[in-house]
Amino acid sequence: MQEYSIKRGFKDGLEERMKDGLEKYFDAVGTEKDGHYEIEFGSFSCLEAWINEKGSLLCVDTHSRSDLYDSFSEDEADKIVLDTNRRFRDYLEYVTGYNTKERKKKATEAVKNK
Repeated sequence: MQEYSIKRGFKDGLEERMKDGLEKYFDAVGTEKDGHYEIEFGSFSCLEAWINEKGSLLCVDTHSRSDLYDSFSEDEADKIVLDTNRRFRDYLEYVTGYNTKERKKKATEAVKNK
């Protein structure tokens, strides 16, 4: 499970963005259970997203398809993985307000502060 900080000003409407982003970037309507939204897409056998109890972090748990390279040629599987990763990065930026470089910086700071 990964936790992602939310940029100032992005906490309003966070749950709506989290849910809408799944449809926008993965063309999938997530099934909802207790505030957790779950989808299956591309190289993910499961992507689960929710907001922590304080409403300050996006929590994401992903599981990769173990049969991807058995089900597709290597080139096709590579394309699926790259597309899924691009969509996931775009989704995280849409929900958190931070781009990849900013998320990496935040994660590095969090480790240093522990």
